[in-house]
Amino acid sequence: MNIIIAGDGEVGFYLAKSLSQLDYNITVVDPHSDLLSRLEKTTDLLAIAGDSTSPKVLEEANVANCDLFLSVLHDESINLVTCILAKKLKAKKTVARITNAELLSPRHREMFRDLGVDELVCPERIAAKEITNLLNHTVATEFFDFSGGLLTMYLIRLEKESPVNGKSVMELSQIYSSLQVRIVAILRHGETVIPHADTIFEAGDMAYIISKANQIDRVKTLAGGADFDIRRIMIAGGGRIGRYAALTLEDKKRITLVEQNHNRCKDLSMVLKNTLILNGDATDIELLKEEGLANNDAFIAVTDSSETNVLTCLHARKLGIRKTIALVENTGFINISQDIGIDTIINKKLITASYIARFIVKGDAVSSKWLSGTNAELIEFVVGKRAPATHSTLGELRLPAGEATIGGIIRGRETLLPTRETQLKEKDKVVVFALPSAMDRVSKLFE
Repeated sequence: MNIIIAGDGEVGFYLAKSLSQLDYNITVVDPHSDLLSRLEKTTDLLAIAGDSTSPKVLEEANVANCDLFLSVLHDESINLVTCILAKKLKAKKTVARITNAELLSPRHREMFRDLGVDELVCPERIAAKEITNLLNHTVATEFFDFSGGLLTMYLIRLEKESPVNGKSVMELSQIYSSLQVRIVAILRHGETVIPHADTIFEAGDMAYIISKANQIDRVKTLAGGADFDIRRIMIAGGGRIGRYAALTLEDKKRITLVEQNHNRCKDLSMVLKNTLILNGDATDIELLKEEGLANNDAFIAVTDSSETNVLTCLHARKLGIRKTIALVENTGFINISQDIGIDTIINKKLITASYIARFIVKGDAVSSKWLSGTNAELIEFVVGKRAPATHSTLGELRLPAGEATIGGIIRGRETLLPTRETQLKEKDKVVVFALPSAMDRVSKLFE
C-alpha cells in the first residue's frame, strides 16, 4: 500500500513513524524541513518539504499512485483543500483531520465526499467521547466499544487486592470457568505481554480485558478495586475538548469549567447552559481550591499546555480527587501516567492513529483502537467469504505466537469469547489484539 501523509508537526511525524512499522510505502509532505530531517534520520521514509496544497508538490510525492492520502495539518481548511486536490490527482482514498465537529453531520460528510474528501476525523470530538466513557466506567483507565457495545475493551490496573495476582492464565480459567471476560494482554514495566497458559499475573500489571456487554461487575472483581459514582466534575480548559465534554455531561453531572480566556468564557456561556464557567488560570491552585476543587469526584485537564494538565491533575490527586484525566501531546507521558497519579492520558496523536488504522490494514476492518502505552492495536475485522480463518478451529489457526490473540467474536447480535474449538464463519466480526510485526499476517487470515 502506498500512503502519503501531509502534516505540519508532531501528528504527521507520529503517524509516519508508527505506520512505518507496518511495512507500507510511506511518503511524508511537510513544510518543516527540520522535522523531515529528524524523520529521515530515524526511518527509511521518503520525505518532501513543501506546501501540500501545491499540485506540483503532490505530483512529486507521486499522488497518482497513492492508495491512502492523509492530511493531518493543524489547519482544517488546508486539510480539506489538500484532500480535494489529492483526489483530483487520482489518490484512491483521502482522509482529512478537522477541528470543527459540525462538519461531521451526515449532510456535510456527503458534501465533502462529493468534493473528494472520503473521510473526516475530529480528534477533539473523539477525545471528548473517550472522557465521557471513562467517567461512566471509573474502574477503567482506558475504554473502547466494539459493535455498539456488544464487546468492550477495558484497561485496568491489577490492585494488591486483585484475586488474580499470583495466578496463571490456566489457573484463572479453571477458577473462573464462567467468567465472561478475557485478558488479551498486559503491560508490565513498559513491556507488552500477550499472556499464555503459564503467564503469572502480578499486582501493578495493567491488563487489557475484552468483556461481553454488562460484565463490568466481573471486571471490577478482577481489578480488585472499587467502582464509584462521579457526580461533580471540574474541567480545566474551555477549548474544543473541554467544551464538547461539558456539553455532553452537563445535563447529568454538576460541571465547573475553568478557562483563562475571557472572550472564550463568553462564547462558552452561550452554549453551556448548566455549567458553572469560571474565568481564571488553571495553574492557580489556590483559586481552584477556593472554587471547591476538593469537593469534586473527577478532574479533567484539557488546556493547551500539557505541563499545566499534568501538574493540575497531580494537585487534584493530592487533594483526594479520585479520577483524573489529562490531555498531553507528549506520548512519553503515557507510560508513566498511572505511576505518578494520573488515571488516564488523552493524546490526539493516538486518537488520530486509531481512526486511521482501519483504512491501512488488509481485510475488512470496521473499527480500531491504538492502545496507550504500547504500539499494539485492537482491530475489529469482518471475516470474508473465503477467509483462511473459516477453514479451521481457532486452536488450529496459526496466529503469530506472542504477537497476536483473538479477544472476542461477534456473530449477529451474539457475542462469543473464543476457545480452541471455536469455528469462525463468514461475516463474523473478530476483535484481534496484535503487535505491528504481526498485523499483516493476521489480517490475511480474515480476508
